[in-house]
Amino acid sequence: MITRVHRRGSRVGGLLRYLWGPGKAEEHVNPHLVAAWDGAGSLADLEPEVTASGKRDVRALTALLEQPVRAGYRPPTKFVWHASMRLAPEDRHRSVSDTTWANMAVQMLTEVGVATTAADPGLRWIGMRHADDHVHIVATLVREDGRTNWLRNDYPRCVKATYNVARRYNLHRRVPPADRTAHRRPHPAEVSKARRAGRAQTPREELRRRVRTAVAAAGSQEEFFTRLREAGILVRLRRSSTDPRQITGYAVALPGARTAGGQPVYFGGGRLAPDMTLPKLRLRWGTPTPLPATTTVGRAERVDAMRQAAKVVTAAADDIRRDAHAAPGRAQATAVAAADLLTSLADTVEGDRRGPLHRAAEVFDRAARDLYGQIRKSTSRSQEMRATSRLVALMGRVSGDDDVIAALALVMDLARLADTLEQLRNVQQRLHQAEAARVAADALRLVAGGRQWAVTLPLTATSTPAPTVGGGRRTSRGR
Repeated sequence: MITRVHRRGSRVGGLLRYLWGPGKAEEHVNPHLVAAWDGAGSLADLEPEVTASGKRDVRALTALLEQPVRAGYRPPTKFVWHASMRLAPEDRHRSVSDTTWANMAVQMLTEVGVATTAADPGLRWIGMRHADDHVHIVATLVREDGRTNWLRNDYPRCVKATYNVARRYNLHRRVPPADRTAHRRPHPAEVSKARRAGRAQTPREELRRRVRTAVAAAGSQEEFFTRLREAGILVRLRRSSTDPRQITGYAVALPGARTAGGQPVYFGGGRLAPDMTLPKLRLRWGTPTPLPATTTVGRAERVDAMRQAAKVVTAAADDIRRDAHAAPGRAQATAVAAADLLTSLADTVEGDRRGPLHRAAEVFDRAARDLYGQIRKSTSRSQEMRATSRLVALMGRVSGDDDVIAALALVMDLARLADTLEQLRNVQQRLHQAEAARVAADALRLVAGGRQWAVTLPLTATSTPAPTVGGGRRTSRGR
């Protein structure tokens, strides 16, 4: 079930005539009331009468809904609030009675603050139905005592209330409230411009991926900026107005993405993702762990780095399970560091090509991110995992059978960690992130099972097909 909040208006009568009319495509069938505000009386008395012409006379109902507005103190210009509750396609086979629809609407409106009791007379509203799968709600935003109820943040409140109603009535489709962990979507103008330029991604999306890769492989802001420049990204630093030696922020641009005047299009870190501002990156890096001095990087060193990373991932999954209730902040810091490790692994395996590991890393990053772009203080485990992420990035591209086997084993361990992260997010009721963790785990298992590995790794001509680690089928995830 979903609830849609429509644009506010100033004409109650016009909206009611539309709802009781035939609709734009004759889709309004059997319009009738199913609920109304407390104290409204009988629904039959409120129901608009059918005139001789066959149309509904909504004047009496309009007058009742507008009465508090006319008597209110400085009522708003747009005082008509309109919303609709609709069942998802997989729930439309149910036969929902008018009484059930009325109860669901009242529960949603009560949680939002529209419906009240006779002891606290609030807004006047009605719920009407003219189809099996949805109801419309019309309310006037002036209370019985003359005060205006502005219903601020009404849409997120409606989404949360509708989700609670869907859970109570055991509906299949339940849309959880937003948690502000998703990436900022590119503007439609950016998408159109990228399509005209023949780009597979918008500059914002490509920069987000490249910056996230540099973040995962860096341990300080100096190393971070160096990696960005080495990757061919234009970097513009923002310095303090009181101390020019202090860097307070940064912006990045792709050399080929320019305005009509030929100027680079820069994006600040916060415009790429909520946790990519420079102060948050500094807190995320913490005190970097020195990497071991490596004079040569060969196949043996890469295999050793992958095996060391697998051990750290296994220990991190145990930490998340242990800290889920006692120390959620520690579990959060570990999850973010695990996302960095997966990002470094994807870059090591696939390079600049956006393959299945890169896509899994993007989804895992969504699952690991904290609410509202917060950054938790680093822990010993997260620092160890971040050092491992930098080590994997330092080892370079995998190229042989031994590398493949070690990388496959690491991917399988990361899939198990994604299972643990899904359990954590379900416990925290952060269901968007739980779904992202599940999708990431499924994608990682496909790669570890060898189903997508053949198009991911640049195997040598003498290499044998990559072996299957953990079996080709998806294993039980202990749910």
